[in-house]
Amino acid sequence: MNSILNYITWNVDPEIFHIGPLSIRWYGLLFALGFVIGQRILTKIYVAEGRTEGDVDVITLYMIIGTVIGARLGHTLLYAPDYYLSHPIEILKIWEGGLASHGATVGILLSLWLFSRKYKFDYVWVLDRIVIVVALGGALIRLGNLMNSEIFGHPTNLPWGFIFERSTEYSHVPRHPTQLYESLSVFLLFVLLYWLWAKYKTALPRGLLFGIFVTSLFTFRFLVEFLKENQEAFEDQMALNMGQILSIPLILVGVAILIKVWLKPTPALPGGHLPETTSKKEKSNV
Repeated sequence: MNSILNYITWNVDPEIFHIGPLSIRWYGLLFALGFVIGQRILTKIYVAEGRTEGDVDVITLYMIIGTVIGARLGHTLLYAPDYYLSHPIEILKIWEGGLASHGATVGILLSLWLFSRKYKFDYVWVLDRIVIVVALGGALIRLGNLMNSEIFGHPTNLPWGFIFERSTEYSHVPRHPTQLYESLSVFLLFVLLYWLWAKYKTALPRGLLFGIFVTSLFTFRFLVEFLKENQEAFEDQMALNMGQILSIPLILVGVAILIKVWLKPTPALPGGHLPETTSKKEKSNV
């Protein structure tokens, strides 16, 4: 990477190293780090609120499955449905790239609902804690996009514009490093959410952290899309691209949650235990 006066030349190899057919890439490493570091942070949160490390191990498994399946299906069905429905086996080839954050969001929400139902957790309590580590994971994934020289922005004359030399189509013009914009914004969101939890813990109204996360994340995503190159050709004919269209309902959900929290705040359930779970334990101890 070289800085030449008014732009930065970006020519990082996406592959760290390979051994025979096995290739270790920056994107995969950063993706995995999101789960590894996130698990450690979530363990600290859960133990501080009376849960166990075993709970974190189980929810991490649900998170991995929900994230990967949701992100892959989100990309294949929303951005290139004709191709993938005609070649369904291609959907399984995750290593060839193609993951969508909106699909990952839906996958995470569904997998955590299943987790909460099976293990008798309060769903909102789970969401309020998980978004802390999801924010950190999102920041790392966007760094992975930078390492892949993908999902970048329109041309810019700003001094921090990047020339992505490994992009055959856009290799000679400085562009907005929108991967860095998103990575930094989501990292700051992680810091805010973790600080709020560390300072107030169960004093936080139920749903507040989740509402802040959804509203902030997808509002910024909506805005930064104005600086991005479209990912698919069909988006060139649209007033708003697919990322913006998919962000709107999530922003509305987040705003609705924050309004509800503001008008009628309810306390978080200690340890995320459902009332009926607590009552059953109390009866068993009589």
